[in-house]
Parts: sequence; C-alpha cells; structure tokens
Amino acid sequence: MAHKITDECTNCGVCEAECPTGAISEGDGVRVIDPDECTDCGICVDSCPVDAIEPE
Repeated sequence: MAHKITDECTNCGVCEAECPTGAISEGDGVRVIDPDECTDCGICVDSCPVDAIEPE
C-alpha cells in the first residue's frame, strides 16, 4: 500500500531526497507520491519534518 502526502506538506523536498525508489516528486505546491513506484518502506514518513505523510 502506498503512502500519501497530506495538505500539511510544506513542499520542503526532504521526503523526495530520501525516497529510495524515486516515487516522490513535486506537484502543485506539495510533493506527490506515485503509488506504482512506492514500495511502502516508510522512509518518507520518518523523514518528514511536519508529519505530512501517512499510509493510504
């Protein structure tokens, strides 16, 4: 199951830099996770400074 980025995202880019599969990219004012690329590793959840990533 992929993760999703909530509206609390500040678009800082930390999660994108930490994602080992490259599933995270910049969207319209927030980062987005490609569910086809996400392996549910949780690294992005642990790296997000504002807790804006959660399981979908």
